[in-house]
Amino acid sequence: MRKIISLICILLPILTHADELVVRENAPDRYVVVKGDTLWDISNKFFKDPWKWPQIWGFNKDTIKDPHWIYPGNVVVLDAASKTLHFGDQAKPAATPATEVALVPAMPPNSEAVTANGPSENSDIQKLSPKIRVVNADHDAIGSISTSVIGPFLDKPLVIEKDAFDNAPTLIGSVEKRSLLSFGDTAFAKDIPNDKGPLWQLYRTGTTYRDPDTNEILGYEAIYLGDASVQKFDAITTLKITKSVQDIQIGDNFIQSSVGLPNSYIPRAPSKKIGAKVISIYGGMDQAGQNAIIVLNKGKLDGLENGHVLALYKESESAKFKGDRYTLPALRYGLVFVFRTFDRVSYALVMEVQNSVQLLDSLETP
Repeated sequence: MRKIISLICILLPILTHADELVVRENAPDRYVVVKGDTLWDISNKFFKDPWKWPQIWGFNKDTIKDPHWIYPGNVVVLDAASKTLHFGDQAKPAATPATEVALVPAMPPNSEAVTANGPSENSDIQKLSPKIRVVNADHDAIGSISTSVIGPFLDKPLVIEKDAFDNAPTLIGSVEKRSLLSFGDTAFAKDIPNDKGPLWQLYRTGTTYRDPDTNEILGYEAIYLGDASVQKFDAITTLKITKSVQDIQIGDNFIQSSVGLPNSYIPRAPSKKIGAKVISIYGGMDQAGQNAIIVLNKGKLDGLENGHVLALYKESESAKFKGDRYTLPALRYGLVFVFRTFDRVSYALVMEVQNSVQLLDSLETP
């Protein structure tokens, strides 16, 4: 019993401070947001755990889902007492603001003109000048993480679910009767529904994503090839190739054109314990570093959401001591930011690492 009590006394301070925000020793008192900053960057200047975004900014992560309101020129001030960030006085006008210009309506001759100082007593002429109202445009707001890195992954097909792959529309021929098609060519496809709109994307399946523990197929990598627009819906649909980034072949498939996703997710930990593994590294590599894109074997059905932050762990080698072999605990070495989720898999950006990311490395709720 004494041993148990002693252990509790030892662990209690650790548990108490496990979720406490830690301010960096070199944290500034204030910071002016500049173009190119991200929520992660700003939080990381002040705190050691930038993914604890709701705590850092004093918001409830359950009610705030879109932090799309921080603009270049905003001043961020550290409140050392409450360990939170808030806005100070505006340091300068927001960069590239949107402007609305309205002219005072023209007035007929001999009518009473209105000037800046009130009605004009002896004037049939009114001098018009524009009224300018400056507002922040939504596209100027900073994102959670760098759009330049994840942008290409937000409006392209990345994963084809198993069921969708079985019934995917297929390219079966072309007017030119060539096996390879490109921009401007006319193509024929089967199984394209007429109620999904005219815009479609072409893809070819790549890596088969399998669960490393069960070997179950989770989905297929979609290699983006280009875009096509329907010219005529029919049993055999006619399309025009409007964009090609790779050679398009007979037998390639179509998926409904997707709209770019927002980069305004709140960095936050999952509300429950999630365990995942790295099953693929974008580009077909075996290892990767910071800013790499990785694929996880967990998705929406497992509770992962866009914006979730997970910790990376690397298994340690076993140790032998006095004839006995011990399994050493896995070591945490980095953080990833989940930015696009599918039913069974997710894509994540490697944010911080001390070692290289390798296939089958583990991830957990931090």
